[in-house]
Amino acid sequence: MLITILCAVMMMAGLFLMLYAGVALIQDKRFFTSAPKEVQAAVQPREERFPGAHALGWCLIAASFALFLGAVLLGGWDGIRNGFPFWKFFIRFTAMLWLLKAYDILFFDFVLLCRSNFFPRYYPETKPLLGPHLFGYNKKTHLLHIVLSPAVAAVLSAVCVRIS
Repeated sequence: MLITILCAVMMMAGLFLMLYAGVALIQDKRFFTSAPKEVQAAVQPREERFPGAHALGWCLIAASFALFLGAVLLGGWDGIRNGFPFWKFFIRFTAMLWLLKAYDILFFDFVLLCRSNFFPRYYPETKPLLGPHLFGYNKKTHLLHIVLSPAVAAVLSAVCVRIS
């Protein structure tokens, strides 16, 4: 259970690094595709915040992918080492993905988007558009991710069982 939570936290850290790198350092509109449409429309192109900001941002994106991959590999390796059957892997990977989704909904959407000054700090033009009214704007996407998570967990579990 501890490894499962550690892996989920690694994925959460990776997701935050990705968001921070995209919003604060790279500042490319491509990172706003999941934002509300009115926020996407308000975001203006930015110059590099400081020399090397874009390069640092892309390094953080690479680190975020490494955290995701590391979490999956650690969860799989630990399960293989402990002789997990398919269902234990399945529960582990589903828990990891659902904890990540809960973090996305509660921290990214509820805190950063609706209750904090995170986005307006880097994009002041978005301040009047953000607020508690946006919570749940992407509920269909969240529900889709929640429903698809067991399928992804099943594939990862099958790979781990096949390897062991």
